[in-house]
Amino acid sequence: MNRFVLDASVAVAWVAGTLVDPYAAAVQRYVTNGWRVIVPTLWPLEVANGLLMIERRRALTTADADRGLLDLETFLASRAEVDQTPSPMREVADLARMYRLTVYDAVYLGLAKRAGLPLATLDKGLRVAAAKAGVVLLK
Repeated sequence: MNRFVLDASVAVAWVAGTLVDPYAAAVQRYVTNGWRVIVPTLWPLEVANGLLMIERRRALTTADADRGLLDLETFLASRAEVDQTPSPMREVADLARMYRLTVYDAVYLGLAKRAGLPLATLDKGLRVAAAKAGVVLLK
């Protein structure tokens, strides 16, 4: 089975507006074609925060944000696997330091690296770090 690590930035882009980013749409086609998604335990919190921030900027209504959250909860329950492996704080902090990432982004990088899976992200800094760390980006 084909699998990849999904960063919250891509999932938020799926539901955050009328025009879906072309890369996010391409990633969504992988899911439609049966690829399995792996996410860290922080993923639901990051997705909820991302949609709330967009709502606060008034780019989404509360109803649209809630609909997006429901869609992504359904997606998580049916198409994704939450990796339960704890992320050691020092290991994640080391990755964050090495690649100048947030600790949250370092969790995605560490998961992809540890699992030997491609990473799907819209975050430019995380894309650069993945390339430097030898992590394949989902195309």
